[in-house]
Amino acid sequence: MKILSRIIAALVVLAPALAGAQAGYPTKPVIVVVSTVPGPLDAFARIVCQKLQDALKQPFVVENKAGAGGNIAADYVAKAQPDGYTLLFAIDTTFTVNPGLYKSHLPFNPEKDFATISVPVTYAQMLTVNPGVPVKNVNELIALAKQKPLSYASGGNGSPSHLVAAYFYNAANVDVTHVPYKGTGQSVIDVVGGRVDSLFAVTSGVMPFVKDGRLRGLAVSSLKRSPLAPDIPTIAESGFPGFDVSFAYAFMAPAGTPPEIVRMLNREVQKALAAPDVAEKDAKWDYAVTGLDEKQSAQWLRENREKWTKLIDKQGIKIE
Repeated sequence: MKILSRIIAALVVLAPALAGAQAGYPTKPVIVVVSTVPGPLDAFARIVCQKLQDALKQPFVVENKAGAGGNIAADYVAKAQPDGYTLLFAIDTTFTVNPGLYKSHLPFNPEKDFATISVPVTYAQMLTVNPGVPVKNVNELIALAKQKPLSYASGGNGSPSHLVAAYFYNAANVDVTHVPYKGTGQSVIDVVGGRVDSLFAVTSGVMPFVKDGRLRGLAVSSLKRSPLAPDIPTIAESGFPGFDVSFAYAFMAPAGTPPEIVRMLNREVQKALAAPDVAEKDAKWDYAVTGLDEKQSAQWLRENREKWTKLIDKQGIKIE
């Protein structure tokens, strides 16, 4: 009888979500929580949400809930009803990096509390140096780092720019001093000004400085060259075969969201990314469309979570 009672209780809880799926979802506005203030992720999310709204004939309303590296927004969505009407757009680091950084203090379980809809795009970072650093390529930088102290800037402890640099210098087996900043903007300014030697930063963000000679681009962290910088090699081409460090955006729903809703949203996101106007924006922002379905997207997050947790533990990286 106890088992039967539990089954009935579970069905009662799931009934609204199942009914919503069967009634031709969506039948009312969908709230899409974005884990950052207005910026790159917000702009991308709004373009995709507009396409979803056009296709599904219901408003997709974007709400920004920034803070704690995306944890505030993720925790909010994790606790929402799993009916497809509260979704999350976050930087993948909320699910791949934060579990290693926050450990027991993470307010949600990245594996159990979410249904992954899509990892729609990935983006790389570019390794740049101040022009006064006498190197022209990755191998020369590594050789110089073995001869004299060098430094690299980042947007803060545990930030993407910190992690990719730590991953690279660990692979190169050289010690380079980390200089963390509160945000990438000031870190770029100080490398341009020669106060720090180098940094990794989003390719689209540093390319204007590379083009006008205020920074020298050495390599990009993705497996393929960037369309924005076709003449700059990858790190993999520069003596590190298979090196591929990319970050991504993650489109998520609360765990328990009906699978048919998750699948449908994944299909609609892929259709949105195929639209010419969205493809044009993606190229401008240096985003690579993944084409991953919901299961492949979940696996991408899982594999990157394992990779970053190992690095964080090995390097002893802590949040500020």
